[in-house]
Amino acid sequence: MLDRVVGQPRLHPVRAIGSLLDAARRRRRARSDLGALCEGAAAVVGVAALGAAVAGLLGGRRLRRAIGRPGAAVVEAVALQPALALEALLEAGAGVAAALRSDDLPTARQRLARDLVSRDTSALDERLVASAAIESMAENFCDSVVAPVCAFLVGGLPGAWAYRVVNTADAMFGYRTPDLFWYGKSAARADDVLNLVPARLSALLLLGAGTGRIAGSAESSAALRFRRVLDALPEEARRAAGPNAGWPMAAAALLLGVRLEKPGVYVLNAAGAAPRAADIERAAVLIRRAAWLAVALAAAASLPASHAKPSAAP
Repeated sequence: MLDRVVGQPRLHPVRAIGSLLDAARRRRRARSDLGALCEGAAAVVGVAALGAAVAGLLGGRRLRRAIGRPGAAVVEAVALQPALALEALLEAGAGVAAALRSDDLPTARQRLARDLVSRDTSALDERLVASAAIESMAENFCDSVVAPVCAFLVGGLPGAWAYRVVNTADAMFGYRTPDLFWYGKSAARADDVLNLVPARLSALLLLGAGTGRIAGSAESSAALRFRRVLDALPEEARRAAGPNAGWPMAAAALLLGVRLEKPGVYVLNAAGAAPRAADIERAAVLIRRAAWLAVALAAAASLPASHAKPSAAP
């Protein structure tokens, strides 16, 4: 709700995390592959430990004792909010969709490259621009919403911000280029492990939110729609690169009935229609519904622990 009302802070903690990671990369000295691997791992672990330590000060027992549970809950909410980025993600997608609706393909490409993807967008046509926007929105639904929430439920504020460090490091270093292959391998592998459950949970949340009207299916039963998409999901998810990103992307492709394609890399739901600006907007509706479903499940998961009462003494 804070994200919806106030948006992301201008002095964003993720920028500070990125600056620390970049400073570590620029100061690396190793010349061997093993040395680069160790330096990359040390950078991720060091910045993650620092982020977790700072977050622990804002969500620890000492703070609750000092200002009480209600005040500590407010501080914790404010400290957690920048680790999530639903509204910024949906606004980025809306910007691309608006440019496509205005037949302004150059601006759509520019906004896509600036806000959503790291690939070269200069040669993408309208169909591939819309596809890339939907893919990125679906993947980042996991990275920017579901995974941080899961990390928070498991490890509190330190867990959420440690995850954000790993995810940021993967986005900065997790490439197969000669310069970064070994240095970024630890970040890429750690991100893969941390997202194993959230990626699949993200797909299920999208299915739960989108097996109704948004799918546009002629089938009358929501259960049948859910089953149809669920049966096709694993095979489609395996078509994408990596163990995790394909799950939310494939779920979005199947639910929206569109073909998502990264040329030369993968095609998801090949029989689907070519995506357009309207499909980006439909994807935003789907992701917002799934995000609120995630919030409801997270709240339900936290209730037993926060309201548990000790058993009566004999």
